[in-house]
Amino acid sequence: MQLSPGKIAPALRPPTLLNRMWKSRAAYAMLAPYFILFTLFTIAPVLMAMGVSLTYFDALNWPRFVGWANYLKLFLEDELFLKAFRNTMLLAMVTGPASYLLCLLFAWIINEFRGWIRALLTLVFYAPSICGQAYLIWNIILTGDRYGLLNGVLMRLSVISEPRLWMQTERFVMPMLIVVQLWLSLGTGFLAFVAGLQTIDGSLYEAAAIDGVKNRWQELWFVTLPAMRPQLMFGAVMQITQSFAIADVSLQLAGNPSVNYAGSTIVTHLLDYGGIRFEMGYASAIATTLFLLMIGSNKLVQRVLRRIGE
Repeated sequence: MQLSPGKIAPALRPPTLLNRMWKSRAAYAMLAPYFILFTLFTIAPVLMAMGVSLTYFDALNWPRFVGWANYLKLFLEDELFLKAFRNTMLLAMVTGPASYLLCLLFAWIINEFRGWIRALLTLVFYAPSICGQAYLIWNIILTGDRYGLLNGVLMRLSVISEPRLWMQTERFVMPMLIVVQLWLSLGTGFLAFVAGLQTIDGSLYEAAAIDGVKNRWQELWFVTLPAMRPQLMFGAVMQITQSFAIADVSLQLAGNPSVNYAGSTIVTHLLDYGGIRFEMGYASAIATTLFLLMIGSNKLVQRVLRRIGE
């Protein structure tokens, strides 16, 4: 006996979202703690900051709605923000791609070693990003008298005749911050690349050799990078976020404010208004602008990375 089309259709209808969630309820139960914490401490604060950015809020009185006034002031009146914005973009465009390529290059080289040598090299390259005394070391190097290591070496080599005030001279501040930031940038993304390289199936290289891949650079482009695309995406997100959120290196080495605001960044400007002046509405507008800038940069980079190996 044949069923009418009206009776067949409900049986072929795909399960609803609620039905699929109920069937996978054990998995959702295990994921629930993370999603709850992520919502409370990441999504909710971001949404609240976007709302507060449309108000005048001094952290004492109830917020007063002002619409787009904070954003108009930010881009049309605040010259210090525009300078901080330029500094941040310069740091991001130099340290972001450079640190990303350095992470990949050093991870690729380290992966050629085996055993304890690879573990030791990984620790050596990763250690600066977690070293609490990193800024102390660089303060000693960049000390502005003849006892500073950099001044001492350059004077001994007769490159300079007298000590330079590296972090008190405007034209030296940004180059020094770039150098130190690159030194500190081999962090989580670097570890992700090291782990990704170790999980690549060796049979892929054998198949690639049969298909005509002849040298290590072709292996890198057509096999290695496509096989570790998830790690490349993760590393890109981490490096972009790190490069746009630069603050500590400027605060520790150049001070706040730095000389003629040469080392000012969007985050240091945010800390000024949010942590010192308590203009929370204006600070939230700065934070929202930085958030949108990071999101746009991440989308652009991810689109470029999807073309690897094509």
